[in-house]
Amino acid sequence: MTLTEGAATTTDNIVLSAQNLVKHFPVRSKGVLRRKVGDVHAVCDVSLDLKRGETLALVGESGCGKSTTARLLLGLIPVTSGAVHYDGKDLTKLSRNQMRPIRSEIQIVFQDPFASMDPRMTIFEIIAEPLRVHGLFADGGRQRVRDLMATVGLNPEHVNRYPHEFSGGQRQRIGIARALALNPKVLVLDEPVSALDVSIQAGVINLLEDLQEELGLSYLFVSHDLSVVRHIADRVAVMYLGKIVESGTVNEIFSGATHPYTQSLISAVPLPDPRKERTRKRVLLTGDVPSPVSPPSGCRFRTRCPKFANELDEDQRTACIEELPLLQASETGPTMSACHYAAPVKLL
Repeated sequence: MTLTEGAATTTDNIVLSAQNLVKHFPVRSKGVLRRKVGDVHAVCDVSLDLKRGETLALVGESGCGKSTTARLLLGLIPVTSGAVHYDGKDLTKLSRNQMRPIRSEIQIVFQDPFASMDPRMTIFEIIAEPLRVHGLFADGGRQRVRDLMATVGLNPEHVNRYPHEFSGGQRQRIGIARALALNPKVLVLDEPVSALDVSIQAGVINLLEDLQEELGLSYLFVSHDLSVVRHIADRVAVMYLGKIVESGTVNEIFSGATHPYTQSLISAVPLPDPRKERTRKRVLLTGDVPSPVSPPSGCRFRTRCPKFANELDEDQRTACIEELPLLQASETGPTMSACHYAAPVKLL
């Protein structure tokens, strides 16, 4: 089931889609033979659609599988099963040579820009590298690099400096410039502001919004910070232990989240009003995230769910233990939710 099921959206408006994505990483024993002893269930039956010109946020705790999902969409790692469609092509079935022209249209901005840059290369060489790889540098590449520097708010005269001579926010702008070098249609933003100060985050977010409006870009925005997501995203998909547990528009999610996990994430978003912050309702989770090597049966969230622990009767708990909840339109709220007993709660 896709995140847009039931919406009046034609397939012509979908730029990138995934159907039933699964990714398992093998767990091997120690020693010489290294036998396979299990699998890490990183991504389990994830489906989503990214529309043209929109920002879809993929949110969740660290280790929930959101960055792995992003890399599956980019073809950086092979899928265990499932399909990824872009421009009518299933990217999971294409060879490296067939993927080459498509890579110019789907680019990524990494969480740590410094780690994604060669410290021995100047900024000019870093931004020009995609143009050289795709054979486009000879056609005005030198001016293109300078123009990209200006586009992301940096001084074009600084192209001969090295990455260590820039601040974290400036390096992230350089990463964005490099991603824009090939005129992509889709940008995958993997926690692009999580390592930046709050004031610097605002500048980068505003830059991304301006670029989206100017260039008509589509963003897959991977994040764990719902404060940032609320500002930049159009739609939100919430992941827990490899599965999407709730999805909807930003207004739907923040005004009436129906899944207990989403509610716990929203209740952790700080409010600027101290009085409201002290009196607001909290949804607190207990325990640790289960191991993705052996996830719980039925609802994966039940081991930490406050509703399962405090509100359900024995028969309802049995359903949570034995039956896997499907992502579907909630009968009680505006979002799509993977919870047997979904109910909206206003937390902000």
